[in-house]
Amino acid sequence: MYEPAQLRTFLAVAQTLSFTQAARRLGVRQSTVSQHVRRLEEATGRPLFSRDTHSVELTEDGEAMLGFARAILQAHERAAAHFGGTRLRGRLRFGASEDFVTTRLPEILESFRREHPEVDLELTVELSGTLQARLAAGRLDLILAKRRGEDGGGRLVWQDSLVWIGAPGLRVDPDRPVPLILFPPPGITRARALEALQAEGRSWRIACTSSSLSANVAAARAGLGVMAHTRGLVPPGLVPVPARAGLPDLGGVDFVLLRGRRGGAAQAAADALAEAILVGGDRLHRPR
Repeated sequence: MYEPAQLRTFLAVAQTLSFTQAARRLGVRQSTVSQHVRRLEEATGRPLFSRDTHSVELTEDGEAMLGFARAILQAHERAAAHFGGTRLRGRLRFGASEDFVTTRLPEILESFRREHPEVDLELTVELSGTLQARLAAGRLDLILAKRRGEDGGGRLVWQDSLVWIGAPGLRVDPDRPVPLILFPPPGITRARALEALQAEGRSWRIACTSSSLSANVAAARAGLGVMAHTRGLVPPGLVPVPARAGLPDLGGVDFVLLRGRRGGAAQAAADALAEAILVGGDRLHRPR
């Protein structure tokens, strides 16, 4: 009743909230994406998206379909692997931005390990810029990391905006330097925060810097300053800084999968994990 190709297209649209971006991710024409969604909606007899010329949103039935689509595709992949006689093995070096530690990425990795027990999965958690450098150096096989919106490369998992966050009730004095909580270079959010402030001629000072997300979150909860963060991944105890603070817009950010250059078993394992992450991509910006 539900075609796997249509379900993959549905998930791509649901995760990117864009028919254009979904087509780019899947490597098909936008008309194909529209056709797949239309046929899936005909099969269900329900609208899965509410859309106009400016936005795409999941309907209530679309939200329900997310779980069904993931389950159907996961079962399809397990059946294909079983009857195809393919068993993945070898070592897979996977890197993920620390942003995802508090999401459901661990559940996706656990499911992957259960389905592919002969793959030795090595996980590296680092800043996105560091992960990209290690991938380029051949030290990682697959990474899930941030990408500046204007940069190319990688398979888009989902898009979001960056916002300023801080402790509830924190007041940012417009006449004093902005107290910043930053990751060290080459942090993408660090670069974006400094560029935005400099573009508006706003003075700033570093209140805390750490490569640990938990340390920076603790500093923010203590009211030491503000930090640039992904809107969909705001940690508990922190809130977006109100617009009246006058802080500059930080723009958007893409989360992408990037593969290394190793072939053979490592490439096959990386492809399988990438597919599992794409299928469960909407779970990465939903709290556990």
